Amino acid sequence: MKHLILVRHGKSSWDYQVNDKDRPLLERGITDGHLIANLLHDQKMTINAAYSSPANRALHTCMIFLRTLHFPMENFEVKNELYDFSGEYVMQQARELDNTLDTVLFFGHNYAFTSIANTWGDKAIDNVPTSGLVQLSFNVDQWGAIGYGVTEQILFPKQFK
Repeated sequence: MKHLILVRHGKSSWDYQVNDKDRPLLERGITDGHLIANLLHDQKMTINAAYSSPANRALHTCMIFLRTLHFPMENFEVKNELYDFSGEYVMQQARELDNTLDTVLFFGHNYAFTSIANTWGDKAIDNVPTSGLVQLSFNVDQWGAIGYGVTEQILFPKQFK
C-alpha cells in the first residue's frame, strides 16, 4: 500500500515586488499551516519521506509541518519538479519514488494538487485551498503502478475554525 499526502502551501502575500518563487506566507498561512500540521501530528502516522517545491511559500509551509511532526531532516528534499502548476511533473515524481517508501508528503501548488486529487482520488474536490491536505492511498506495492486510488482524508483549514 502506498500513501501520498499532498499539502498545498499556506496563504501567501502578493504585497511584495518579488518573483513568484520568492513570495512569503501571510500570517494566516502560518497559522493555518500550524493548524493542519498539528492535526496530522495527532494521527501519529509514520511518514517515510517529504519533498517540497523550492518556492518560498511551499518551503515555509513544509518547515512548519516537518518541525511539528518532529520529522528527520535527512528524509527531506527540495524538488524543483514540484514547482508545477499543471500536475504533470508532480505525478511523474510520485511514480518515480523509491519503492521502499510507503508514505510520502509532497508540498506544492494548485492547480496541480487539485487536479491530482481528482485524477487519482475517489472524491471530487472543487479546490484544494491554501494549507489544505489531501491523502491518497493506492493498493499497489510500487509507486510506478499508482493510478486511481482512494481519498483517505481531506483536511482543509476552514473545517477546523
